[in-house]
Amino acid sequence: MIKNIKASYGLSLVAIAAVLSPGVACATDGYFAAGYGMQNIAMGGTAFAVTNDGLYGANNPANGSFSDNEFDFGLNLFMPGRTASRTGNIYGLNGSATSRTTLFPIPEFGYNNHLNDRLTIGLSIYGNGGMNTAYPGGQIPANYCGLGAPASNLLCGPGGLGVSLTQVIIAPTVSYKLNDSISVGIAPQFAIQQFSASGLQAFTGVSESPGNVTDRGDAYSYGAGVRFGGYWRVNQLLALGITYQTQIYATKLSQYSGLFAGGGSFNIPANFGAGIALHVTPTLLLAADYERIFYSGVAAIGNSSSNHAPLGASNGPGFGWKDINVFKIGAAYQVMPNLTLRAGYNHSDDPVTSSNITFNLLAPGVIENQISFGATYDLSPNSSLTAEYTHAFKNTVSGATSPLLPGGGTDSASLQEDEIGISYERKF
Repeated sequence: MIKNIKASYGLSLVAIAAVLSPGVACATDGYFAAGYGMQNIAMGGTAFAVTNDGLYGANNPANGSFSDNEFDFGLNLFMPGRTASRTGNIYGLNGSATSRTTLFPIPEFGYNNHLNDRLTIGLSIYGNGGMNTAYPGGQIPANYCGLGAPASNLLCGPGGLGVSLTQVIIAPTVSYKLNDSISVGIAPQFAIQQFSASGLQAFTGVSESPGNVTDRGDAYSYGAGVRFGGYWRVNQLLALGITYQTQIYATKLSQYSGLFAGGGSFNIPANFGAGIALHVTPTLLLAADYERIFYSGVAAIGNSSSNHAPLGASNGPGFGWKDINVFKIGAAYQVMPNLTLRAGYNHSDDPVTSSNITFNLLAPGVIENQISFGATYDLSPNSSLTAEYTHAFKNTVSGATSPLLPGGGTDSASLQEDEIGISYERKF
């Protein structure tokens, strides 16, 4: 066992180094990933009552008690398409732009080890989610954003416009089997966040800290929370799971204290989930999950963009995101002893409202519907490869241009996504 622990420790260091690389981003269920673990992603993200992937710290920490000793290492290539536009502004502040960065690697790592018949430990390392836009500048002609202003981006700043948010979670897990059918689990969530913003110079005049609004380079913050879980294998056919993650409280992004409400505060929202897994036959698994993400509980995300307070103040403007419901369904069918096919569907509410659309040109997390497919091939009795493909259908939100930009008009933001991934699983 010591040898296995040392091996997984080495792999976990590799995973940490990879997952902290610049550019990690995903934006499916708001800005949270739709699923964690390739097998779960291929099944629409269903995971709360499923024990077929090793990232239990990201899904339900209680599930590890009913899984194998294993480690998983995977890599997703995430390919979003983001566009922003404005029409009808009487002062000519109109234009459209397409974000330039369209490929992001997203590594993940999971480890699960039974210490005895009751106690199981594990480790999950994953990208929780993120936002990224990188619009080129120059959509608005010179002098239109003010006398002497150069050609400007859609928010009247010089040069390019965009944000980058990366959230990485390191989650050690402990699960305990209460009896032969019920387990409970806990997974502390240690978060590392990176954020940067550019092209927002037009908003420095409405901030309580004008020098900390934009173009301050990469800022980092660190935080912690905890995920709880419960799992009940009702019988050989049916299993139920439930999980809750507290808000992850993070240190402030001080370099952007003039942008985010609360002087740069940017916690990770709390979320709740419940799932069911049904083994219809020995070769057919059906699963369904419900998740609730509490975006409105974080001021920087949930505060309305029309709040009458300076940017950076405790009640300052935010993105105006609402809490969302997420519904996931998935299936896995073992077509041959060494080959299992997977498919799923994920539907989430759109957290972005039309009344807050101007700020959300920076973060168009507007996806509602996506489908996924995948397959697992057993290389041996103890090792397998899983591949998955996910397509998130294009969605657009439009609304009135913020009064912070004169002349009115209609702003629109669109997002569509594709993702391919592969993972290796080893049982020991």
